[in-house]
Amino acid sequence: MHELPVIESILNIVMKHAELNQVQKIVSITLEVGELSDLEAEWMQHYFNFLSNDTLAEGAELRITYTPIVLQCSQCRHSFAVKKEQIGALACPSCGRQDKFDLVSGQEYFIKEMEAL
Repeated sequence: MHELPVIESILNIVMKHAELNQVQKIVSITLEVGELSDLEAEWMQHYFNFLSNDTLAEGAELRITYTPIVLQCSQCRHSFAVKKEQIGALACPSCGRQDKFDLVSGQEYFIKEMEAL
């Protein structure tokens, strides 16, 4: 259910840009979403369809690309990608440290581009 406020925010941003650029129809919106965000593509499209009803974005397709989870070792500052399943049992591939990492990416979401007429 946390997809709803995210999609509402995305739709508001897209609609503002559409208005500023005199867009007649929004065809698609490309999003980049971090793997840790827990935003599911199916629900994002479902909520987008509901919220965009009777707008310039009605019927637009969400094109979603998931970005990897990247951590940085707090000791040696080495950055490395991990899978969600690996979190909790990690060791830095550079120095071997196992207890302190900073999240570089993986929770973000942003609009990459919008296709419009």
